Amino acid sequence: MEKVVASIMCGDPLYLAEELAALEAAGIDWLHCDVMDGVFVTNLAMGPYVLEPIIKTKGMTTDIHLACQNPESYIEMFAGLQPDYLTFHYEATDNITKLLGQIHSHGIKAGVAISPGTPVDVLYPYLENIELVLMMTVEPGFAGQLFNWTVLDKLKQLNQQLETVTKKPLIEVDGNINSETIKKISPLANLYVVGTSALFNDEEGSYYEKVRKVERSFVSKRR
Repeated sequence: MEKVVASIMCGDPLYLAEELAALEAAGIDWLHCDVMDGVFVTNLAMGPYVLEPIIKTKGMTTDIHLACQNPESYIEMFAGLQPDYLTFHYEATDNITKLLGQIHSHGIKAGVAISPGTPVDVLYPYLENIELVLMMTVEPGFAGQLFNWTVLDKLKQLNQQLETVTKKPLIEVDGNINSETIKKISPLANLYVVGTSALFNDEEGSYYEKVRKVERSFVSKRR
């Protein structure tokens, strides 16, 4: 399964309702919601009051990405919204098992994100208890960065490791994801987070047309 995921942080904040309607009409059924604290990353984004009405519509699967220090506090802050997934950064904690249990106790699926410089094998002990692995292909914090091609090797290593486990998490990639970078990644991932480089930009065409362009880069569509 390969799917386009919209990074709603990159949408127009003055017209979020219209953005959501347009994305749904384009066939998007999964939203990536970045929460940034200004500490773990030097940016701020998407507090609970912004995300609450988006999640309450239940029109799309929602994945909240906590790019935050002290993720245990943010898990409690956002768990009440009942997103489908809550994802925290491996680099932000020294107690992965505790945070996975914290998320699962709220009936929410758990994800763990790693930045480009973090070896993928740090996740291997936890794969059976993770529903989502978020592989950052740029440093978390700001849109529009260059794709880090070294992540391709990590994706290959992760896929090989997943052959050894019974319960396989979804693999999500985020950071300068577009039709060109996807051609190199597919089919190593399941979920492709698109933002300013492929969807929320000034290029001509509707969201529907842009999503179809991205989807044509999937291996399954190129065969």
